[in-house]
Amino acid sequence: MATKKTGASGKAAPLDPKVAGKLLDKLSTDNEFRRLFKKDPKAALLSVGYKEPEKGGAAIYDCCQVQSIAPKADIIKARTALLSYLTSGMSQGPIQLNVASSAARRSLK
Repeated sequence: MATKKTGASGKAAPLDPKVAGKLLDKLSTDNEFRRLFKKDPKAALLSVGYKEPEKGGAAIYDCCQVQSIAPKADIIKARTALLSYLTSGMSQGPIQLNVASSAARRSLK
């Protein structure tokens, strides 16, 4: 499956399922890849087979800047949901890969 173009909204196109799977595999197992993703999401995504969109399309790495990546176990636990999200397009909120390691999660009341 080729990377789809974005719509008029400028949303990033869905990831190819193979690319999304490789991304999640690497984020859940490979410390060097996790460092690369944190430092340079574009290079990390290109290394797992991501193809940049044609002119006018929003690239997914434009919304992948993180300060801290979720623990490997959390990525493994949420793999199905993350895979679904990545392959359906980036239409709503951010992926929960950016988490503070020492801060407790806040919940809405």
